[in-house]
Amino acid sequence: MVKISAQYLGEKRVQLIHAPSGRELQTDAPRDNNGRGESFSPTDLVAAGLASCALTVMAIAAEKEGLSLEGASAEVTKHMAAQPRRISRLDLLIRLPHDLTTADRQRLEVIARTCPVAESLPAQLELNMLFAD
Repeated sequence: MVKISAQYLGEKRVQLIHAPSGRELQTDAPRDNNGRGESFSPTDLVAAGLASCALTVMAIAAEKEGLSLEGASAEVTKHMAAQPRRISRLDLLIRLPHDLTTADRQRLEVIARTCPVAESLPAQLELNMLFAD
């Protein structure tokens, strides 16, 4: 269990505090939804969470096998739908280190595709997860 506190600051901004670490993060409504777009929006955090989760679980698995994922990266693109306003599609591109074997890459891809965030997304959200060198 992890507790995260949220406080509305006004002007469509929210201050979040991660209780275990005390780290803070602010969100802002996006420009296309009456905000300034000066920070992550709540839906941006979902997209960022997917990228971070996929990289993290792959790194955990790789470490157990004596592999390094240092230098791996991800880029996620979020697409919004209007009615109702929601995330409609996430396109995630993961770049893995060149020195992994084909078998290692395949195992890590399965792990990324089943990361906790991906498994928590609703079925109507289209998720495209691609892998590259």
